[in-house]
Amino acid sequence: MTGTLQNMDAEPFSAARDLIWSVTQLNRRVGQLLEGHFNQVWVKGEVSNFAQAASGHWYFTIKDDRAAVRAVMFRGRAQAVGFVPKAGEQFEFRAHVTLYEPRGDYQLQVDLLRRAGRGDLHEAFLRLKDKLAAEGLFDPGRKRSVKVVPQSVGVVTSLGAAALRDVLSVLTRRAPHVDIIIYPTPVQGLDAASSIALALRTAIERNEVDTILLVRGGGSLEDLWSFNDEDLARTIAASPIPVISGVGHETDFTIADFVADLRAPTPTAAAELCCRAREACMGQVDSALGALAALQRRVRERATMQLDRAVAMLVSPQQRVQRQNDRLQSIRNRFVRSEPDIARLRRDVAQSASRLSHIGQVHVTRQGARLAGAVQTLEALNPRNILGRGYAIVRDANGGIVNNAFALKTGDRLDLELHKGAAEVAVIDIRPPVTPG
Repeated sequence: MTGTLQNMDAEPFSAARDLIWSVTQLNRRVGQLLEGHFNQVWVKGEVSNFAQAASGHWYFTIKDDRAAVRAVMFRGRAQAVGFVPKAGEQFEFRAHVTLYEPRGDYQLQVDLLRRAGRGDLHEAFLRLKDKLAAEGLFDPGRKRSVKVVPQSVGVVTSLGAAALRDVLSVLTRRAPHVDIIIYPTPVQGLDAASSIALALRTAIERNEVDTILLVRGGGSLEDLWSFNDEDLARTIAASPIPVISGVGHETDFTIADFVADLRAPTPTAAAELCCRAREACMGQVDSALGALAALQRRVRERATMQLDRAVAMLVSPQQRVQRQNDRLQSIRNRFVRSEPDIARLRRDVAQSASRLSHIGQVHVTRQGARLAGAVQTLEALNPRNILGRGYAIVRDANGGIVNNAFALKTGDRLDLELHKGAAEVAVIDIRPPVTPG
């Protein structure tokens, strides 16, 4: 306890003596005083009236031989414990003192518990759990899938353990077809942890089973401590064969449970989880056989239909030859009908050639007449012929045609192209054109 109530004989409240408090106000004030004066305390006592609510919170009473106090442990803290307390067990509780206002009862809000006199053991459990969790040994992605229909199952446990009898009974009833190989080992005592790890490694090295069951019955923390061994945990994690742990009762948790590929609440549950029941397998087989029979029936029906179509298409050799002869005669008739009349075609070609020759001559005559007319027109428009009638083509010094006397100046040099020959002249005078009288 880090805080104590001081001056308990003094006035409990600083308010006036005649102030009237409601019950709610009083309880709230008392709760504030308790929480203010008690920071954190360790309390030793026995668990009784334990109840786990649907929310995951734990409600119980801590008592000794002379007194009792109510306590609560909320789900987040309870999940970190790793086991569920049982009535009558002694523990050391780290808690805060609070007041439950609706009833006016003070209670302890527990955030950590350890077995009385075995705090070091529980602390070692938590340290190893945190260490292996940080290394990823508990990660679901690392864990192997358990074979649904194994051929053989290995059991690592004590030959005299009740857990072995439970496992054998369940497997004999559910899966008599599965072979069972036992790897005996002590499961309790000073050297039990190393013996369990050795038996597990033997099963791994022999590689003769599909799944390994690691089981033992319930017990105290000390009884189950062999399954909180670091070497055993690493052997389970490194196993290529899936490992199912079934250690203790449903409320017991060990390091082996966290690192195993599958955790069963009891040895019996481990036997049920390691393989599918024979009845379920036979049901699957029956279903598969029914589906196969239906498939065979459909295949047979399709084959029968194909055979019927093939029979319908089947003919005798004589019929086949007759059909071929009929087809050949049909082809011969079509060939005869399509054979060309050479004499008629020659007459048609001669007539076509005569018509073509006549058309060609007419066309040539017409085109010759049109050509002669065009030649005459071109001759009439030929400027050289015009020059023969006394006309001339006048060009300036740049070779351009001169057709306007008023664009000239006296002294300009001009070239005259005549019907015969050419002459260079100079402009002496510029006057208007002479109008014929």
